[in-house]
Amino acid sequence: MADLDVGDLAPQFDLPRDGGGSLSLASLLGKPVVLYFYPQDDTTGCTTEAIGFSQLRPEFEKLGAMVIGLSPDSVRKHDKFKSKHDLTVDLVADEERKVIEAYHLWVEKQLYGRRYMGVERATFLIGSDGRIARIWRNVRVKGHAEAVLEAVRAL
Repeated sequence: MADLDVGDLAPQFDLPRDGGGSLSLASLLGKPVVLYFYPQDDTTGCTTEAIGFSQLRPEFEKLGAMVIGLSPDSVRKHDKFKSKHDLTVDLVADEERKVIEAYHLWVEKQLYGRRYMGVERATFLIGSDGRIARIWRNVRVKGHAEAVLEAVRAL
C-alpha cells in the first residue's frame, strides 16, 4: 500500500472525541484541518506537542483552521490528559487504529535496541477541499506547532 502524498484525498474518519460525542472529517469540509497523530497521552513529547498546539489554537482559529490530535488512547484517557494540562485542542480516540493505519502510521519503531509497533508522530494539513496540503513525518516536537501554523497561513 502506497504512502499518502500531497494532493491525495485525506482518508475519512468519524471517531469518538474528548468530552463525548464524535468528530468526523466530513463535517469539517470547507475549512483547513490540522490532524496530528501522536503515540500516547501524557508522555513528555506528546504533552509538549499538545501544549504547543493548544497555545496557538487562537491563531489557528483566526485562519479558520481546526486542530485535532489523534492517538490510540481512549476518550477517558484523553479527558484526563486535557484536564491535567489545560489543553484546548480537540482529541479523538482511534483505539482500533483504523485511521492510524489508513494514514500509514502504524510502524515498526526501535527504542534501546527493542523493536515494537507503534504510532509514528506525524501531522497532516488537510485543505478546505479535503485534500492533503502538507505532511510532516517523524515530527520533532520543538517548533512544530509554529511550523504548522505558518503552513496554514500559506494556504
